[in-house]
Amino acid sequence: MFRLSLVGLTALFLVGCPLKKEYTVTVENLTDAQPMSPVTLITHRKNFDLFEVGQPVSVALEKLAEGGDNSAVLDYRYNRRVEDTLSGAAPLLPGQSESFTVYVHHRKTRFLSVASMLVNTNDALVAEADIRINKLRPGQSMTVTLPVWDAGTEANSETAGTIPGPAGGGVGFEAARDDVDRIRIHPGVLSADDGLDTSALEYRHRFLNPGAKITIKRVW
Repeated sequence: MFRLSLVGLTALFLVGCPLKKEYTVTVENLTDAQPMSPVTLITHRKNFDLFEVGQPVSVALEKLAEGGDNSAVLDYRYNRRVEDTLSGAAPLLPGQSESFTVYVHHRKTRFLSVASMLVNTNDALVAEADIRINKLRPGQSMTVTLPVWDAGTEANSETAGTIPGPAGGGVGFEAARDDVDRIRIHPGVLSADDGLDTSALEYRHRFLNPGAKITIKRVW
């Protein structure tokens, strides 16, 4: 009579069923008057970099940073090192939060990256790359604050024509790069209330680091 041990049954089950982890990811806008463009989440393996501090950003991230358009970043789902990409349903207003259900099926998917534009700016991002989530056990959670980055692709003129958010109503992405072309911590805005007469921004549009907060909980 053929018998299969408990160990053998377990091994057979694991071979037949792919790994599945479930996370709840909550992003909160910490600014006073800076709506965030729809939040973009990326689950991925190592050797995928959404950005590298001090280096030029990709065109995909430039489009997000200048106009809030995350469609090209969402297309990273076709990168072999990326498992999935997700987008928020709408802009995230100051003080609000949005929660996502994130599934991981592949054992080598260890990281989460996140990005969103502060839309009343030229090219400011709240973002973090390579948040390691695979060490969380069911029931455990972690909180990470997201700094505000200057994508370095568009000069921070703050004129109405270059601010795509409600403070300006201007254009978003421009292919020409007229800034230092390297991502670094954002120095903050200089509004009309601070003496920049051509700025479309007011004192409430100022921001400090961090600009957002992300809480990640392992459900299963």
